[in-house]
Amino acid sequence: MCERLLVHFELTDDQRRLRQAARDLAAAFPDEYWAGRDERGEFPWDFYRAFADGGWLGIAIPEEYGGGGLGLLEASLLLEEVAASGAGMNGCSTMHLTIFGLNTIVKHGSAQLREEVLPNAADGSLHVCFGVTEPDAGTDTTRISTFARRDGGDYVISGRKVWITKAGQSQKMVLITRTTPRAEVAKPTDGMSLFLVDLDSDAVQLRPIPKLGRNAVPSYEVLLDELRVPASALVGEEGKGFTYLLDGLNPERILLAHEALGIGRAALRRAVRYANERVVFDRPIGRNQGVAFPLAEAVTRLDAAELMARNAAWRYDNGLSCGREANMAKFLCAEAGFAAADQAMQTHGGMGYAKEYHVERYFRESRILRLAPVSQEMVLNYVSQHVLGLPKSY
Repeated sequence: MCERLLVHFELTDDQRRLRQAARDLAAAFPDEYWAGRDERGEFPWDFYRAFADGGWLGIAIPEEYGGGGLGLLEASLLLEEVAASGAGMNGCSTMHLTIFGLNTIVKHGSAQLREEVLPNAADGSLHVCFGVTEPDAGTDTTRISTFARRDGGDYVISGRKVWITKAGQSQKMVLITRTTPRAEVAKPTDGMSLFLVDLDSDAVQLRPIPKLGRNAVPSYEVLLDELRVPASALVGEEGKGFTYLLDGLNPERILLAHEALGIGRAALRRAVRYANERVVFDRPIGRNQGVAFPLAEAVTRLDAAELMARNAAWRYDNGLSCGREANMAKFLCAEAGFAAADQAMQTHGGMGYAKEYHVERYFRESRILRLAPVSQEMVLNYVSQHVLGLPKSY
């Protein structure tokens, strides 16, 4: 008889305590704090340091390197609580890159790389960003043109990345490149290599990208012009970078799914409060089914999406395949979170467009998650092809 892994829908006592501790710490940074940082485009250093000092940044880094040694589910609970506090993507983006970006180093990096990077990332003294997207490749990572050529004991890297979150606040980047041209490999995913590179170099230029939301944490265009790195910066084996990248991409989708849930719950909390307090025609507007039912539907969709997100995290932590679940969780949570934020704005009426109630910020930040880290359309492409077995459409 084979042993079966059972999914438990209830969190353990330790997980509940972790979630409450994260909630309590995040509560020290209210909506007004985040509105101010977003308005002024200021990185939330005091928030980041509070979580670094509390040991949260290394939650999924092995204990031998100073981390918490916990799983993706615990990291997801952390980020969901941060988002739900009102911090939204501005809060989560300060730390989630350390979790999923460094997962590739934990699993595939050399002992030298792990010793060099993980302890400093765990204590918050080292910031790391994740360099994948390119302007001419987009979602088709196999078509990236950033190239690393071997030169003696070094690699020399040139190329261009876009939408690199926190590059200007980071010392290092987990970078995917080509080491063999696409035309010369048997499969498009072959010939790609992963590096951990220093950003403090004259060969690296950063350009901030003006954007709609999450303005406390900038995104950058990164230009690499003959950046020389030692061969020791290579993660794993040359040419196998795409397979290593998957150990960052699935966790990224699961983590951001939970962040979408958190933003949706923050928006819903505001909407319910306003629906109870706002009196029109001598009655609170929440008494009207036209207001109450959409909010009831929003929480129903959030709760349903949460189950898929928890399942995806559980499968990853138990070493099971989770591409299907990670993609579906990202899709469902992004839709549910945005719908909740949109309905929160609708519930507030004209005041929902005003910054004082904060729902316009939730609306802007929840909208990001329907685009990133992968668009909803590309998730449906994945499900069509890999779940349903339909012909590839692109």
